[in-house]
Amino acid sequence: MALIHILDPHVADMIAAGEVVERPASVVKELTENAFDAGAKNITVELRGGGATYIRVTDDGCGMAPEDAGVAFLRHATSKLRDERGLESIATMGFRGEALAAISAVSRVELTTRRRGDAEGTRVLLEAGEIKDMLPAGCPEGTTMIVRDLFYNTPARLKFLKSDRSEAAACVLTALRCALGRPEISVRCLRDGQEEFFSPGDGRIESCVYALLGREAASKMLACAGENGGVKVTGYVSSPAAGRGNRREQYFYCNGRFIKSALLQAALEQAYKNTLLTGRYPACALYLDMSCAAVDVNVHPAKTEVKFSDEKTVFDAVYYAALSALAGEGRSAAVEPSAGTRQMAEPKKDFYRTMTAEDFRKSGYAAAPAPRPAAPVSVPAAPRPTALREEQLRFELPVRPAETVKMPEKPETAGISAPAGSKIVENPVQNVEKFDLPDHKIVGEAMKTYLIVECGEELILIDKHAAHERMNFDRLRAQERHIMAQSLLEPVTVRPAAEDAELLEQNGALLSELGFELEPFGERDWIVRALPADMDAGEIAGALEEICEKLRRGRSLGEKQVWDEILHTVACKAAIKAGWDTTPEELERIAQEVLSGRVKYCPHGRPVAVRLSRKDLDKMFKRIV
Repeated sequence: MALIHILDPHVADMIAAGEVVERPASVVKELTENAFDAGAKNITVELRGGGATYIRVTDDGCGMAPEDAGVAFLRHATSKLRDERGLESIATMGFRGEALAAISAVSRVELTTRRRGDAEGTRVLLEAGEIKDMLPAGCPEGTTMIVRDLFYNTPARLKFLKSDRSEAAACVLTALRCALGRPEISVRCLRDGQEEFFSPGDGRIESCVYALLGREAASKMLACAGENGGVKVTGYVSSPAAGRGNRREQYFYCNGRFIKSALLQAALEQAYKNTLLTGRYPACALYLDMSCAAVDVNVHPAKTEVKFSDEKTVFDAVYYAALSALAGEGRSAAVEPSAGTRQMAEPKKDFYRTMTAEDFRKSGYAAAPAPRPAAPVSVPAAPRPTALREEQLRFELPVRPAETVKMPEKPETAGISAPAGSKIVENPVQNVEKFDLPDHKIVGEAMKTYLIVECGEELILIDKHAAHERMNFDRLRAQERHIMAQSLLEPVTVRPAAEDAELLEQNGALLSELGFELEPFGERDWIVRALPADMDAGEIAGALEEICEKLRRGRSLGEKQVWDEILHTVACKAAIKAGWDTTPEELERIAQEVLSGRVKYCPHGRPVAVRLSRKDLDKMFKRIV
């Protein structure tokens, strides 16, 4: 009996559908790109139930004739490619002829289309890839595609879909990526009847960036332009001061197609070298225009991966365009959209905003739980930039029995070297053993960043942020996953990216252990009622963004490594920042921790102090040779 047999065509179609249609967002991408290819000027994307229940994409493009509407759902049926020579220079979004066949194989599809100039249109009903009905219909010029009950006949794929909230967020992000790549086309996205975004379609990149990425993001963008070897680069890059915690806000387009490219990421980030803090990434909306023959998009069914024939030319084009934008930062104007675009986009929520108690009561959501009794905590008087006044924060301290903490008898065993001439003594007040510090004097601060300490025949420069970050990290690790939280009297809302919202939903217990108390608030926002102690309310959005990125990267790591990585972020956000005014008491505490030898490196491995001996200084001033 033969062991090898030919698969049933329907089974083969369902297998092929898995390559193209991974989730509802894949359907949104394919149908929106088909509308682009049809020459549409206005496109509407509508979602219900996260997209798995209902997706409708309407356009005013060229439409289809009745004879084409019946053939469009066959595998490898396409109007965009005729022979192998066409593969050498692909200028359309689609070309494989697989999308409609794949979508219809795993859903129920309704197509309504009318070609420009025709008296009537065509309506086609399909189920599991088979045409159930096809008849004339009255409809406007263009095409409307409705996809219902995605994966209804493939339960193995259906069970891997995430919550409606996560799937809908992914659909909205996909539609936004498509819209951002085509400023000349107006794209409207609706989710359960509510408008998510609307691009004006006036052909101006600045209007598109303002409308889709938001006012706050657009205000921190720098105009970017350049050309190298036939590769033209235009668009916007973020100011170094507006670095992000991940690469989710990097949008690259090649000939109007959204792409993911490690080469372009490397070129962009190389331009920001020595201007961005470690662990921060630039945001961008960059458009590459080049010969279609110089780029191969036939790499993956999703068509987001491409290959360039001359990678060095492309790298240099992006690198020098970004570099020139940064060099002219002082004179570069932020994104200035038209008055109509500004009026249309103004009501949209920014990624981060503060919600007042009155706003919260009017929202219709349940009020925050009644505050639990908390021990009073003195708040440092040092002025720090924060979205909320410090007296608006209520700290919660768990009541625990007093504990006696002992330092090791020999500091060398713990990786600590006692300074010369010092000894270990008992602290009679706190019952904690510590180093008897050598005599020292704080000379002052340089640039509100570096603490200058004179200690014997040495001058010690201390990075106050790095040292304080290490102190916070060690304290958090000692708490063993019971991090003290501070409740906010006025809750704060954040609007994370689609992928980040999904991670927040999946890791609620972990975030609670970190000291965050948050929950979904409306369709896209999350409300934060508590955050780790000592963290400023203004750091919430950035902290959650970085935590999500580390959760995403840490899936292949062990739980302990991921926990430590997250503690790095919490410690950094709660640390004293360069440029802040710091009280003498705080400076003294930092100096003592460094001089004792307990703090040598920040959690990222950077040294926290540099020592200059009297001899080094004498050599610098040529007192000795």
